[in-house]
Amino acid sequence: MAPYALYPVPEMLMPTMTETPSLSPLTLLFLTTGTALCSASANTLNMLYEPSTDAKMTRTRNRPLVRGLISNRAAALFAALCGAAGVSALYFGVNPTVSFLGLSNIVIYAGIYTPLKAVTSFNTWVGAVVGGIPPLMGWAAAAGEAATKDGSWKELLLASDGSSIGGWLLGGLLFAWQFPHFMALSWGVREEYKAAGLRMLAWTNPARNGRVALRYSLVFFPLCFGLCAAGVTDWYFALTSTPLNLWQAREAYRFWKYEGHKGSARGLFWASVWHLPGVMILALLHKKDMWSRAWRSVFGEDEDGEWEEEELGEMAGMAAATAVENGETTKSRR
Repeated sequence: MAPYALYPVPEMLMPTMTETPSLSPLTLLFLTTGTALCSASANTLNMLYEPSTDAKMTRTRNRPLVRGLISNRAAALFAALCGAAGVSALYFGVNPTVSFLGLSNIVIYAGIYTPLKAVTSFNTWVGAVVGGIPPLMGWAAAAGEAATKDGSWKELLLASDGSSIGGWLLGGLLFAWQFPHFMALSWGVREEYKAAGLRMLAWTNPARNGRVALRYSLVFFPLCFGLCAAGVTDWYFALTSTPLNLWQAREAYRFWKYEGHKGSARGLFWASVWHLPGVMILALLHKKDMWSRAWRSVFGEDEDGEWEEEELGEMAGMAAATAVENGETTKSRR
C-alpha cells in the first residue's frame, strides 16, 4: 500500500544501511491481508443486499448470488468470517486505529452506501469516503510503527506536530479520484442504472455529472502540491505529476463539455484508470530524501564535502580572530 510506503521512514532501506529504523514487512502483510478481508466482507454484504438490482445490469448479472451459485446463508457466513478475520488481523497485527477504520469501511459501504444508491445520488460521495479510508489505514499503520507516545488514534491521525497531514492528503487523492472515474463509468451504463432504480447523476442530472467529474479532477493539482509542502514527497513530484493531472483534467473538461458524448466518457474513464497508479508511482519515486539516503547507503557520506565544510569553518574562525587582532592593534596605535 502506497501510503504505508510513503510514510516518512526509510522503509525501503534495511536498518543496517541507515541509522533510521525501517517499517515492518510483517505489519505490511497484516495490513494488506486484513484490508483485503474487510473488502471481501463489504462486497459480499453489498451483493447480499441487492441481488434483484444486480440481475438488471450487464456488469453485475453474472455475480454468484444472482446466478444462484451459492446460497444467501453461505454468502452471509463468508462475509461474517472475512469481516471478523480482517478486523482481527488489523487489530492484533497492526493497531486498534487501523482495525477501527477497517470495520468502519465495512459499515459505511454495506450499511450506508449500498442502501443509499436507491434513495439519492449523494451515495457517490459516501462511496468516495469508502475509497479514501484505505490510504488513512496505510498511513496509520506506518505511524503506529514509529509512534513515540501512546499510539492512540489522535497521535496517528491528528498528530499535534502536523505529521499526519500526509495521510489525509493521500486519502484526499483517493476520495477525489472516485468522481472522474465513476462519473465516466456510470455514464456508459446510465440506462441500466435507471432501470435498476439506482439513483446516479449520470441519468438523474447529466450536466452536474460532468461538472462534478471536472471539479474533482482539478483538485489533484493542490493535493499533489500539498504532498510536497507536507514533506511526504520532494518538490519534483509537483512537476512530474502535472502532466498526468493535466491529462485527466483535459479529459474531464471534454466530458463536461460534451456531457459524455463524442467519446468523452470513454476518454475520461481510461485517463482515470491510468492516472491514479501513475500518480502513486511518481509519489513513491519522489519520496522525500529517499534517493539521498540510498546514495549515502551505497557510497557513504561525502568525505570531501565534510572536509570542505571543516576547512571553511576553520578559515572563518581564523578570519574572525585576525579581525579582532587588527582591531586591537588599531586601538593601541590610537
